[in-house]
Amino acid sequence: MVNKLKLWDQRTSWEEAEKAWDEKALEASKKAPLKKLATLPSIPGIAEGTGRFLKWKSLKYMATHDQGRKILKHFLKHPLKYALRLFRSSLKKKSYVRDGDFFFYGLKNEEEFLKGAMGKDALVVVGFSYCQKPHECPEGRFTDRCRHSLDSPICQQCDIGKVVHALPQKAIPLFIPTIHYIGDQIFTLIHKYPKKRLFFLITACELTLEMFGDLGNMVAIQGVGIRLDGRICNTMKAFELSEEGIKPGLTVLTTPTQKRLLDLIKNLRSGACV
Repeated sequence: MVNKLKLWDQRTSWEEAEKAWDEKALEASKKAPLKKLATLPSIPGIAEGTGRFLKWKSLKYMATHDQGRKILKHFLKHPLKYALRLFRSSLKKKSYVRDGDFFFYGLKNEEEFLKGAMGKDALVVVGFSYCQKPHECPEGRFTDRCRHSLDSPICQQCDIGKVVHALPQKAIPLFIPTIHYIGDQIFTLIHKYPKKRLFFLITACELTLEMFGDLGNMVAIQGVGIRLDGRICNTMKAFELSEEGIKPGLTVLTTPTQKRLLDLIKNLRSGACV
């Protein structure tokens, strides 16, 4: 059963909560250590040749793998508006501004994200790619579920669990098995809350962040894509297999990137979003 009260909500300060989490994680790692990458592989984020005609490949994939035509149905609610935005975004060489492992969509930096996400009209979504889950995940890797239980030695060591417990109550966590899943979720939230401005933080491989930025711009959401490292998908074939749940390799946020994400969430909690 998921603990409804997050660890960070049980402590009086960020530092106290993080110390408590890290101590639990260390203790759990001694009892039931997770399988981890021995070293980070040195591979390009996007393999040579894969980047050619990537915008077209992305749209084609979304259209031809849209089971139940969910994405199409969302699109047809405002076809002219979405088509115009998509066209404008596709004319740009890049759909984002990159700073290290942070990809900013509709924004320039963390300060702009925080300013928007702390607004009263903001809806904040925080998404995690399923391939970031440990092999031992009690809910399975290729699912949209996460237990983040304080009683589980697996969850206590999971980077996703730590972030979820640190999130402010206003944030909506999503656990992403496929690109169509997150697309459907985002569209649903936009149409359900038309007066809200949607801001996101989403972890994903570089190829995915490159492929689907135009679609994010199409629905006028703003946020940060956070680049995963490790056994990433850097070819279309690997990406398509991962969308079917075939992803034996582990992906991770590097230690500096995980810290940068947590620092961003710390600032988010300290503002009006808590």
